[in-house]
Amino acid sequence: MAGLCEGRVAIVTGGGRGIGREYCLMLAAEGAKVVVNDLGGARDGVGADLGPADEVVNEIRAMGGEAVANGADVSDWDQAKAMIDQAVSTFGKLDVLINNAGILRDRMLVNMTEAEWDAVIKVHLKGTFAPAHHAAVYWRELNKETGAPVNARLINTSSVSGIYGNIGQTNYGAAKMGIAAFTIISARELRRYGVTVNAIAPGALTRLTEDLGGPITEERKESGDPKWVAPIAVWLASEESAEVSGRMFEASGNVLAIAEGWHRGPTAKPTKDPHEMGAKVAEMMKTARKNAGMNGMDLD
Repeated sequence: MAGLCEGRVAIVTGGGRGIGREYCLMLAAEGAKVVVNDLGGARDGVGADLGPADEVVNEIRAMGGEAVANGADVSDWDQAKAMIDQAVSTFGKLDVLINNAGILRDRMLVNMTEAEWDAVIKVHLKGTFAPAHHAAVYWRELNKETGAPVNARLINTSSVSGIYGNIGQTNYGAAKMGIAAFTIISARELRRYGVTVNAIAPGALTRLTEDLGGPITEERKESGDPKWVAPIAVWLASEESAEVSGRMFEASGNVLAIAEGWHRGPTAKPTKDPHEMGAKVAEMMKTARKNAGMNGMDLD
């Protein structure tokens, strides 16, 4: 039986460790040719080492697959373009881009530095935008040349910290909420070329999260295994997912779900008088749904 992604070419950013590594290995197992991107920095983004990307490439080749390593900083405009170009020059095309690279610099708002804010926003938001832009330009030109839908996939990485909110992560959460909006809008823009755009909010134990959320029990190890996240990414990368776009998927060993975005709730008749606003807001608050907690359910 042919693999789910047989013959497709995929880039996975942050593919040298954790969730990204599982994406790369499963994509290859399902027949994809993979560009394994990883800057190889520390959890906070400092440093660079091509070793992790090379290790994943070697694993893929050992199982009979095709892969190449890439050490680009995805938040660097020119390096992001070179990464897209590498996929096309090496394998002849690009079908899938999975934006997965990320860092953490958690801090309470009152203690967060400008550098901690800027670094996280740059890696997550610009590191999603830059590769996505260059891939989208490639797909648009391909669509113009062939006159046919390109059947391509852009898969971004958000987080429950962004779509629901987590204390101590205003920088990370803002970036991940931004990626959610980026996903919805780019899905609408790129549909005309035959490109779907979705996002995954993963739950996994990786070097970014292993010291968060309490002791690491056997149960937590199992539910936090990144292997639970990879299947939805690989399915979204396949041709089977052509009818799904603009969606946010939560994925972990505990849940597989579609997170539904903002919708208008209770309404009131507009007023120009601020003195009338208190009563109007109080009435709307009676029936307004509470914001979600980190578990996706209404806060108590």
